[in-house]
Amino acid sequence: MNITLEHAEKMIAAAKAKAIELGTKMNISVVDAGANILAFVRMDGAWLGSADISLKKAKTARFFDMNTGIIGSLSQPGGSLYNIEHSNGGLITFPGGVPVTDETGQVIGAIGVSGSSVENDHAVATAGALAI
Repeated sequence: MNITLEHAEKMIAAAKAKAIELGTKMNISVVDAGANILAFVRMDGAWLGSADISLKKAKTARFFDMNTGIIGSLSQPGGSLYNIEHSNGGLITFPGGVPVTDETGQVIGAIGVSGSSVENDHAVATAGALAI
């Protein structure tokens, strides 16, 4: 299975609602199982530089099928994934990227969010991921 455009639209709507609840302006990217961009939204006033970051967070989460914050903890000096952020054309290894699974637990894509604190980015991404 793969994320459909309908899924992506539901995810973005849920993520936007969470961002509004938190009082933030976000860039939200959704990628499919192949890490190809399926949908993107830049909320009015969201940082321009965060558009690329949101996509890289989504791709990173899909490439490794784990939250980007977990990858970040493993990529610290001495960690098992030290310097991984330099692979794959550049990864983002701080919170805000979340894999998306189907009802069987298979990863079918990912969502990446950027535009606020990493805590808010993660909360918004999680809200989006749980929407389907």
